[in-house]
Amino acid sequence: MNRQVLIAGATGDTGRAAVKESIACGLTVRAMVHGRDNRSAALEKLGAEVVLGDVHNIDSIRAAMEGIDAAYQVYPVQAGLIDATVNFAQAAREAGVSAVVNLSQRSADRNSKSNSCKETFIAEQVLNWSGLAVTHLRPTYFLEWLLYPFQLPLFVEKGILRLPVGKGRHAPIGAEDQGRVIAAILQSPGEHKGQTYPLFGPVEMDHEQMASELGEALGRTIVFQNISIAEYCKSLEPMGVSAYMIQHFEGAMDAYQHGVMSGMNDNVERLTGRKPMSVGEFARAHLDVLNPK
Repeated sequence: MNRQVLIAGATGDTGRAAVKESIACGLTVRAMVHGRDNRSAALEKLGAEVVLGDVHNIDSIRAAMEGIDAAYQVYPVQAGLIDATVNFAQAAREAGVSAVVNLSQRSADRNSKSNSCKETFIAEQVLNWSGLAVTHLRPTYFLEWLLYPFQLPLFVEKGILRLPVGKGRHAPIGAEDQGRVIAAILQSPGEHKGQTYPLFGPVEMDHEQMASELGEALGRTIVFQNISIAEYCKSLEPMGVSAYMIQHFEGAMDAYQHGVMSGMNDNVERLTGRKPMSVGEFARAHLDVLNPK
């Protein structure tokens, strides 16, 4: 069967990976983007059909879903998730899409201090009630966190990994590994209907251990500095980070310190046949960014 799939948020971290891996699996991929630019052109070079769409415009989503068998949904940490999810689910039903893979988050919780985490939990319920074959992915924190513009300068210039995480632990996971999971589920979505898969990297560690592994991979000293959640959130304001995202970090970091992001499993390897990349492997793959000459 020539399964046709839609990847929403196709220029984002997991979207790009999902496009690449889905094409590698032999799926026919339609990539939904907000606008045409170098990133969308790169997706076309991979072999994807690029279409314009906006999850806040149900007509554009429905048009993007015509002829699609299964779809991947992802939404950034910003307001509007619930409305976007309602639109996505309704458009999928109207277009005859049979299954949806939804990127949620490990800290999705109706009782969270973070509005984003509360809304993510509600969005999961919206999809569960939609009548579609839904699979939720709940990854722990991304390795791509290191590359975010409000993290990267301090790391590159001073070798400092500064976060309000205390002695909390998690097994960092890369977007590339999530992309392989997404592609594997889109190949046979019926087999995963109703499942929620927590996703982790290969090793659970605290940030002292992470700094050590990063330093070894990059060939320089990396130092972890723990700070208070309040101090961290205050430092984000002058960097242009939105108030919504700062409020998310405030709740999510509290959850992190209380073990919400911890844990381990073999879901990535079981679903894709390959182990997820380690912190060191990720660092070596991004030497040009993390250790520029």
